[in-house]
Amino acid sequence: MRNDNIKTLILGLGNPILRDDGVGCHVAMALKERLQEPEVDVLEASIAGLDFLDLLTRYDKVIIIDAIQTGEGTPGQIYRLDLGAFNATRHAASPHDVNFATALELGNKLGLALPSQIDIFAVEVADTSCFGEECTPEVTEAIPLCVEMIVQELRSITPKT
Repeated sequence: MRNDNIKTLILGLGNPILRDDGVGCHVAMALKERLQEPEVDVLEASIAGLDFLDLLTRYDKVIIIDAIQTGEGTPGQIYRLDLGAFNATRHAASPHDVNFATALELGNKLGLALPSQIDIFAVEVADTSCFGEECTPEVTEAIPLCVEMIVQELRSITPKT
């Protein structure tokens, strides 16, 4: 399915015990069961800020899956974003408040070998504050759709032979 020269990380983010916040982890777990390519690593993590940098430096491409609340979307809606979507969120108020975009900017300034491509699949969520290991029904229905979108993304970068 993949080009052996492109090392890819699929990273599902979230807190798996806060209902919809764990959607990224659920998608990653489903992808682990489906993907067998040695050049694709699939991980789940509950990290933020500077902790991202250590994970990203070994890869050419990264696909991040996470929950999002836009205030305008419908729960279960899937967005495909690139890093440009986070330009307005750069710069933290303190060193303890470093978001993903700011961490990447710092990593670039430090000369770290960061991936040349980072894509984000964000699932619109409804409930991220109640304890529970299962997502709401609308978000649960989006999980296999997001899995399929990511599988298609991986296939799209495969060179034609």
